[in-house]
Amino acid sequence: MSAQEYFDQGELVAVLTTQPLDRALDYKAPEGGCFLGAFVEVPLGPRKVLGVVWGPGQGGFDLGKARSVIRVLEVAPMREEMRLFLGKVADYTLTPMPAMLRLATRAPGLGDPPSMRKVYRMGTGQPDRMTDARTRVLEVLRDYGGLAFTLKELAEQAGVTPSVVKGLVKQGAVREEDSPRDLPYPHLDPDLPGKDLTEDQGAAVERLHAGQRTGDYGTTLLKGVTGSGKTEVYLEAVAETLRMGRQALVLLPEIALTAEFLMRVEERFGARPAEWHSGATMTERRRVWRMVGQGDAQLVVGARSALFLPFRNLGLVVVDEEHDTSYKQEDGVHYSARDMAVLRSSICGARVILASATPSLESWANAEAGKYERLDLTARFGAAVLPEMKSIDMRAEQLQPGTWISPSLRQAVRQRIERGEQSLLFINRRGYAPVTLCRACGAQIACDHCDARMVEHRFLKRLMCHQCGETKPMPEACPSCGVEGKLAPVGPGIERLAEEAEATFPDAKIAMLSSDLFGSARALKAKIEEIAKGDADIVIGTQLVAKGHNFPKLTLVGVIDADLSLHGADLRAAERTFQLMRQVAGRAGRADKPGQALLQTFQPEHPVIRAILSGDEEGFWRAEAAGRQAAGVPPYGRMAGIVLSGPEVGPVFDIGNAMARNDGALREIGAQVFGPAPAPIARIRGRHRVRLLVKAPKGAPVQDAIARWIAPLRLKGDIRLTVDIDPQSFY
Repeated sequence: MSAQEYFDQGELVAVLTTQPLDRALDYKAPEGGCFLGAFVEVPLGPRKVLGVVWGPGQGGFDLGKARSVIRVLEVAPMREEMRLFLGKVADYTLTPMPAMLRLATRAPGLGDPPSMRKVYRMGTGQPDRMTDARTRVLEVLRDYGGLAFTLKELAEQAGVTPSVVKGLVKQGAVREEDSPRDLPYPHLDPDLPGKDLTEDQGAAVERLHAGQRTGDYGTTLLKGVTGSGKTEVYLEAVAETLRMGRQALVLLPEIALTAEFLMRVEERFGARPAEWHSGATMTERRRVWRMVGQGDAQLVVGARSALFLPFRNLGLVVVDEEHDTSYKQEDGVHYSARDMAVLRSSICGARVILASATPSLESWANAEAGKYERLDLTARFGAAVLPEMKSIDMRAEQLQPGTWISPSLRQAVRQRIERGEQSLLFINRRGYAPVTLCRACGAQIACDHCDARMVEHRFLKRLMCHQCGETKPMPEACPSCGVEGKLAPVGPGIERLAEEAEATFPDAKIAMLSSDLFGSARALKAKIEEIAKGDADIVIGTQLVAKGHNFPKLTLVGVIDADLSLHGADLRAAERTFQLMRQVAGRAGRADKPGQALLQTFQPEHPVIRAILSGDEEGFWRAEAAGRQAAGVPPYGRMAGIVLSGPEVGPVFDIGNAMARNDGALREIGAQVFGPAPAPIARIRGRHRVRLLVKAPKGAPVQDAIARWIAPLRLKGDIRLTVDIDPQSFY
């Protein structure tokens, strides 16, 4: 490091803390001095808080009053490229820097010194007797596949007291070990043999390797039909990154995908990579964070927030299923992990691979414009062939009231059961029924805190609000009129569809896949593994099943309501329907048996349904792009969402109206303001929500204009304002 990057003892340094302040604070460098980027502990009032040395202090005050940095933490300093990245994300998303620093330090115990500690794993002994508490402890250890826990973590995860764990240690059922904190991850060997590649895959790998060897930034859209072997292709790019001595990051949209993927990584490289997601223990998250910064983790597999880990030498970022909406963070810092992966890689000279069978229109347009390279895999791997796709015209089907599986689909499912194959019935609605109606007074049961209908979850025997998470027992009598026995479910959810399937196919083994039916991510993974082994005749699933799972015995996909997401105010409704239907259909026929996808629809002539069935993906994207371009909306224009919220609707609307009147900063860049108007869900958790939409030309400096527009606002009381640049949802 150069002399300018080091501060001697007593020199003023600017420290950015994780506290909600509007600036860095000046402190004296501690005894022994500190480097720029050092993680430090500083006094703030009576507390000690985490911070990073961000630069030289500003001064301009009585230096005798300056307090000293308490200590420098024993972790790798934050690199310049990471500080630059956080600053650029903050500017793009209009997020205060302390919030960005919190996002980059989401690991517990960063200030703890390296030492030995007690950890707990599955033992070999058997308890003398089993209790519910002991069973829960052993289930947690089994679910987490050999990962180590601290005593506190294991007790909390199992919902037991530490004494239960200690009792199992005495009996040998749980093993207590002394373990060094934060061991490096096992070495991954890129030169172990990979799978044999098809000609298509081999050509794609060569193109990716050629780009990697330049050592420069570049983004590639890897578009391949479902089952074409995109994973094998980008794992070879990971191998090349490791050969070059650089680190790689693979982002996955869904934690349930990680189990199968980790096995593939271990098979390819001889060891497991680091994991970063909500299912990892806090002990493991701390280890990942520290080892990534030291360069002792070559590959991280994780959720979107893994993008903010302190990589020492990042050479490749893979965004798998790059079109998936879960890559957009919708609370706190509103960022798109796909877009920020491109930004981070451009700063540190890394390569990006965006992999999808159904790319987002944004990525498709960037490839069309030449900003991204595009590689296509057009054939399925091995013996598998693409499924045959057909529509079932529901106007011609004879359905009994209260049923949703058409006679044509019933017959196709029965054929699969007779042949020992699996069928998937897909509906993108959780719960039993989306609406509960009183047949006496006509009232629908709504959430007490939101403008949303409560969804019946018969499996849990409760009503649930899918906006705020509020639940209540299913009432016997109508809350509005008090009449008993008149509450009726309206419309199907996954649980109601399962009930119909059980009645229609009484001898079939039925499995449900929905995120809210499992207590932990590990339990969900276990269920997916069971299904993949053939432990179900019929799988009934929500959107979760569309995300990259491989079920070898699955040969039929039946989409119950293909029209469900076609309409609405969302400008991406057609795109998302197209992606979802193609992804779901792609689950069929993944091994040597041909697959079929049947879409139940009341609108078989709709352009989106026709595009799905014909497989004319490029035609669909061109038509969708032309429509968006004509309207001047993303990706051919800029948009930002502003949501004001507060406990009373009047003051919130008053501020919204004042903002709409004083929009000079936006008019200067040619932007328009729409609203204020009640948000589509106008009340969540008791807070009234008012929305404004900003629409601007493609190259307009939207962030600067919005910053100037909202700067004069003085929000009183409990009124909050959030800004969402490039919104993905408009609720």
